[in-house]
Amino acid sequence: MGFLKEFKAFALKGNVMDMAVGVIIGGAFGKIVTSLVNDVIMPPIGLLVGGVDFSDLKLVIKKAVIEGGAEIAPAVTWNYGAFIQQVVDFTILAFCVFMMVKVMNKLMKKEEKKPAPAAPPAPSKEELLLTEIRDLLKEQKK
Repeated sequence: MGFLKEFKAFALKGNVMDMAVGVIIGGAFGKIVTSLVNDVIMPPIGLLVGGVDFSDLKLVIKKAVIEGGAEIAPAVTWNYGAFIQQVVDFTILAFCVFMMVKVMNKLMKKEEKKPAPAAPPAPSKEELLLTEIRDLLKEQKK
């Protein structure tokens, strides 16, 4: 039973839950960025460079072997277009994460800059003397 309790304590710690939420949101965010790159950014870039779809760019290293209309061995290709696509995806994703971290750091600095409440000033000599007199008078009345 000790093992199960230990695992439960580990799995329900705040850090583990925060990390799980981050991974899930990061996966969804990655899909958004992929769609942004594939569907919004790359088509105009492809049009600017002559209607090229980067994901289709490849270099055929060995052609497919076809006999009797059937493919016996597929072509061996070097898919550098897919690599370019992934580099663009990564660059945009990294930029977005950088901007989010930058905003979070700015918010954290604003929180840190709030001055702590000032400590009350020390009592003056007159106040100390009056306090002593008051205490002595209270003792005499007893």
